[in-house]
Amino acid sequence: MKRRDFLAGGLAGAAVAATAVKATAIAGTPAPVDGDRGADILGPQNKPLERENPESLAPPVTDAGGTPNLKFSFDQAHNRLTKGGWAREVTVRQLPIATALAGVNMRLKPGAIRELHWHSAAEWAIMLAGRARITVIDPQGRNFVDDVGVGELWNFPAGFPHSIQALDGGCEFVLVFDDGNFSENDTFLLTDWMVHTPKDVLAKNFSAPESAFSRIPPDIEQSRYIFNAPVPGPLNADKVSAPAGATPISYSFHTDAQVTPVTAPGGQVRIVDSSVFPAASTIAAAIIDVQPGAVRELHWHPTADEWSYWVQGQGRMTAFTGKGGAATFDFQAGDVGYVPVAVGHYVENTGSEPLRFLELFKSPRYADFSLAQWLGLLPPELVRDHLPLPKDVIASLPRNKPLVVAGRS
Repeated sequence: MKRRDFLAGGLAGAAVAATAVKATAIAGTPAPVDGDRGADILGPQNKPLERENPESLAPPVTDAGGTPNLKFSFDQAHNRLTKGGWAREVTVRQLPIATALAGVNMRLKPGAIRELHWHSAAEWAIMLAGRARITVIDPQGRNFVDDVGVGELWNFPAGFPHSIQALDGGCEFVLVFDDGNFSENDTFLLTDWMVHTPKDVLAKNFSAPESAFSRIPPDIEQSRYIFNAPVPGPLNADKVSAPAGATPISYSFHTDAQVTPVTAPGGQVRIVDSSVFPAASTIAAAIIDVQPGAVRELHWHPTADEWSYWVQGQGRMTAFTGKGGAATFDFQAGDVGYVPVAVGHYVENTGSEPLRFLELFKSPRYADFSLAQWLGLLPPELVRDHLPLPKDVIASLPRNKPLVVAGRS
């Protein structure tokens, strides 16, 4: 389990769940009490789940309306186990609001292969641990092979055949697909196709005798999916010369070397979209780091829903859905979040270690609006007509996006 006990913090300037609720959560005996609101629980309790979700147990008074669920954890997803590793997914079946994007968390043992395959959705990925070798070809018969490590990315367009093989030590990664209905179990697998093709057709197709295919089936599994194999050798040894040459673009992205983070007092943001990673033409991403007590500022995305994955740490998000609706959710490493297009939200690091999470969008380019910058670029009196703020506060509103705001001491 990747869960850690959740130690929630306060939200300055707003009514929040009572300190007593946070204290009891820390002590391991949460109760839905906020001042004179709520009461203790007399019936059965799932205390570990309550400790992970204190803002659901005792929501801040700013929450209102019937916001749909915006959170699901990979730890709750059904796991598909194989001899070479495992895979679990979060799609609309697990998180119904997430119609634009779906995700898979996959683990490969050393040398294990996610077999040669392709699928109807584009695949964006980030390596969480270890290293892997990826291969892909494009419709012109140009090939690509590369090794990817922790924090590095790859992207395979829809229909492009590819493979993933773990190197020494194995690996674990997250895949994101540009279709919320997509299931990792619905891919087009090499061995599955071979099994379902008559041997005489295979012989004609590959200009080989039928006897060459005598072990297909029953001597191989109908689909290998994830299976063990020897760890591959040096990268150069796996680079096959294609008559059409290598692909003109890279399908991997070495993040630290290829993008400079935008730093802020409370953390940093790295944006990876098609402007710097041309292969990722349908999925844009931001890698967000938030220091303890800091906030990924109040903002919204105007062009696409946001699918988020929480890599490290813990935090809290309130989504403002309009029409008087808002809901607050707690997140820990391994969780998936979702925010529909144009819905305002923030993310606060409520833990004691740095928070890292991913923002992903079904879009070629990343786009967001900053609430603070919007107000900072308006005539001061217009802002004051809306919000009775002191003049010095209005004068200090930023004209650039704060992105990540440090907590005030």
